Amino acid sequence: MFGRRDKTEMVSATEALPGRTKAMLVPERHLVLGTPLLPPFPNGIESALFALGCFWGAERLFWTQTGVYSTSVGYAGGFTANPTYEEVCSGRTGHAETVLVAFDPAIISYGTLLRLFWEAHDPTAGMRQGNDVGTQYRSMVLTASPEQERLAQASQATYQAALRQAGRGVISTEIVVAGPFFWAEPEHQQYLARNPNGYCGLRGTGVRLC
Repeated sequence: MFGRRDKTEMVSATEALPGRTKAMLVPERHLVLGTPLLPPFPNGIESALFALGCFWGAERLFWTQTGVYSTSVGYAGGFTANPTYEEVCSGRTGHAETVLVAFDPAIISYGTLLRLFWEAHDPTAGMRQGNDVGTQYRSMVLTASPEQERLAQASQATYQAALRQAGRGVISTEIVVAGPFFWAEPEHQQYLARNPNGYCGLRGTGVRLC
């Protein structure tokens, strides 16, 4: 349908699929937390975006944390507007599978979310996580403010030192200013709550962020 291409090679803006103007319709409420899935969120709630491989297990990691108000999954970091899952998996949108985390910083800090992010996957793996191969599985932190960017960069440096000491490779994670976030299809939202025995691709390195 989309033609053959190397799924580990980033598509250019000019080669990316055009997408569509209509946004994906998603449920109003989080299946587990019962909170709104979409913003605007209550005053004091902040948002963060993380890509760490298949978003099914990544979303569950975050919704189980005390202080997380809501989570949802979607696509970010690419070019195609309102893409479908099949389009993202084709490698022709430039997007990574991404989790939006709405959190209360009075209860759980952005630094704690970063620690969960680094430790839950292999940030040295490039365009893959485990058996999942393609640009949509690359590691990214998409920052919403200069402070988030500062903390992300600092935590990356700290984690790189820990990985180096453990004999691991160089971090390939992209830390970029967040652009548009496009919500994924309803069946992907809180997928592992609907399918408790479903696939979870999270595999950390075993190295802690100290």
